[in-house]
Amino acid sequence: MSRLLLLHGVNLNMFGRRDPKQYGTHTLEYINNACQKLARELGAELTIFQSNDEGRFITRIHESLDEGFDGVVINAGAWTHTSLAIADALAILSVPIVEVHMSNIHAREPIRHTSLISPLCAGSIVGFGVDSYLLGIRALISLLLQKTDKTNVR
Repeated sequence: MSRLLLLHGVNLNMFGRRDPKQYGTHTLEYINNACQKLARELGAELTIFQSNDEGRFITRIHESLDEGFDGVVINAGAWTHTSLAIADALAILSVPIVEVHMSNIHAREPIRHTSLISPLCAGSIVGFGVDSYLLGIRALISLLLQKTDKTNVR
């Protein structure tokens, strides 16, 4: 069973209330429930964390090193574009990372076009609302299965 960590960054606890035009009306609880359901269906265990405190967010990334996670799905929110500290923390990880965003960050304000974490990720999924998270989980599990298949080949 794959063990996955889903990280939600700053302001994402306000999904459902924050700018429904960009992010839709689903709450973070709804998103988490959908992600948990999908992870179970795919035979994975999903741990979820959200914080508005950058230091706590970084600490959670550090803690994950010793917890045996097989991969990470992350929506760092606005920190995606501004936090070298979060990028540095993610760079310590040796597991695949998939970046997700509800909105299409490339179709928004110019400052949102650059992701400091994308270079550390296996891939990024943006612009599909809640489905960005679900696609991110599917992509991560697919990567893990490919990795397992390669190590089982003799």
